[in-house]
Amino acid sequence: MEQVPADLVGTRIAAQVAFLSVEVDTFRDPDGVEFDRVSVRHPGAVAVVPVLDGTVILLRQFRTPLRAMMLEIPAGKLDVDGESPLEAAGRECEEEIGYRPGNLEHLRTIHTTPGFSDERIELYLATDLTEVGTRPDGVEEHHSEIIHLTFAEVREAIAAEAITDAKTLIGLQDVLARHDSSEISTG
Repeated sequence: MEQVPADLVGTRIAAQVAFLSVEVDTFRDPDGVEFDRVSVRHPGAVAVVPVLDGTVILLRQFRTPLRAMMLEIPAGKLDVDGESPLEAAGRECEEEIGYRPGNLEHLRTIHTTPGFSDERIELYLATDLTEVGTRPDGVEEHHSEIIHLTFAEVREAIAAEAITDAKTLIGLQDVLARHDSSEISTG
């Protein structure tokens, strides 16, 4: 990432809630003007696009901030000490949809909301899946629904705006592009 023309003068923690902290950063611009910005600090996350037998496996789960059910790819925080993003991606895939990936390929790194948060998500493609049974972690996962969509159905869901989650859209678009160019197997 390119450096900005402002120097960090100081930081104070405004709040600490669960895994998030809210910080107020004071910067000084090249003209000597100081200004404050609020930043939400996040431990980072992983998200996985699982492909099995010509389908993509998604979750329909309740998201409390939106008070709505969302169609998403499996994902979770980097919150296990010593666990790499690759290991976390495999763990989340097993916990949420009950499949262990035989192959995980890093697709890209995304920053979800850089205007106020440093959250970074590592996106992966999961293939060669073996069923192992789900291990739900949290109320939302216990009440989630596992959905298998063909690539055509994924396109339809995106076009109909049935999928609005950013990480899911980006991951699915990456995998659809690879599928179209025959870079991935549908099995």
